[in-house]
Amino acid sequence: MPDQNELYEYRDKLLAQTLAAAQEFERLCRDVPDPFRSLTGDGWNVHQIATHVRDVDKQVYGMRLRRAVAEEHPVFQNFDGDAWQQAHYNAAEPLGKILDEFQDSIRDLVGWLTSLPPAAWSRLTRHEVYGEFAMQAWAERGLAHIEEHIRAIEKGTESS
Repeated sequence: MPDQNELYEYRDKLLAQTLAAAQEFERLCRDVPDPFRSLTGDGWNVHQIATHVRDVDKQVYGMRLRRAVAEEHPVFQNFDGDAWQQAHYNAAEPLGKILDEFQDSIRDLVGWLTSLPPAAWSRLTRHEVYGEFAMQAWAERGLAHIEEHIRAIEKGTESS
């Protein structure tokens, strides 16, 4: 079992990786010549992916982290990213605005997480489908979500 110093170091690294991943995601999105060209087998393009990542950061991971601290044992509903995208996607929204909002959200979230007492990271939550998670798991999943879409963009732009 890791000692507390190792745990704190892990959390610091997790937050640094989250900031770095958000920056890499933004760079990749901005470097794509045509953000509306389909990248994936399901037809999504960089503009749609950027919107999705921004919205999931705000509507899922950011919200769950904040509720984990504000509430006692909150229960989270499952989030349907495809349904959200269908209902909220706006192809006319500027990519730069989407990416700026995403960066602002990540910086605010990481700053807030940095300010929390260590015990906050262990607060328990429940997901209606997947069960119980400590708050830290939502931070880890948020990073994994950004990294997943970095890989999707890299794979989709390899042939360009």
